Amino acid sequence: MAAVQSIHDCAVLHNGVKMPWLGLGTWKSAEGAEVERAVRAALDLGYRHVDTAAVYGNERGVGRAVRESGVPREQVFVTTKVWNDAQRAGPAAVKRAFDEALRRLDMDYVDLYLVHWPVKGKYKDAWRALEEIYATGRAKAIGVSNFMVHQLNDLLAVVDVVPMVNQVEFHPRLLQRELLDLCRQNDIIEVAWSPLMRGKVEAIRELRDVAEKYGKTPAQVVLRWDLQHGVATIPKSVRRERLSENAEIFDFALSPQDMATIDSLDRGQRTGPDPDNFTF
Repeated sequence: MAAVQSIHDCAVLHNGVKMPWLGLGTWKSAEGAEVERAVRAALDLGYRHVDTAAVYGNERGVGRAVRESGVPREQVFVTTKVWNDAQRAGPAAVKRAFDEALRRLDMDYVDLYLVHWPVKGKYKDAWRALEEIYATGRAKAIGVSNFMVHQLNDLLAVVDVVPMVNQVEFHPRLLQRELLDLCRQNDIIEVAWSPLMRGKVEAIRELRDVAEKYGKTPAQVVLRWDLQHGVATIPKSVRRERLSENAEIFDFALSPQDMATIDSLDRGQRTGPDPDNFTF
């Protein structure tokens, strides 16, 4: 992979669609003024990738902010996700949920549509619905989220379209090497959610030491580490100054030794739910 040198640099998904390596996450960004300010600020700072989901309850605000930003729609990569209730209700409900997401966003298409969680016994049918949506062109790419190795292998055995993306919890305490290798083998781009461990990276001494060497913050070092692993990243913030800080990661590169130091922090430690054991 060529070095990522600009906020405008993109991963090329296996169907040729370009997805910016750095994006804005909007989980827990409140619908209305808060999420709209965050998205507009991010787009003003050069971000061109915005991630939302049905369950976040802020698709309307995201759509409104994109429209009012002055940035042409085709230049903004928008991701949303189907929630678990629609999966449990079956493929027709998944397709209805997609239509409802487009209405909330007030968009003709999304750039990426994801199965949000691997609901046991349901995600294969949900994926078939996503394949049908993809065939219409109203989702430029499709993928999954929170799929572990066994779930991804289970799905890959039956797909007509290989997922373009797997969005997962990925940070220095949760590297999931086997999953990353499986994604690479199948030309699936990983996208890191909660890359900063909800702010906890700042407390890790080894990250502070690496950051000091580069004149950067621990958060900036971790986001750079993501990119050098070939993992796209969508840190969440509603503060313009933090959005700006998160984007200042294209003027340095971590040495192989420092990459290895950060890799060694892996503890298999989650900050979010376990994809093998969730009840929502």
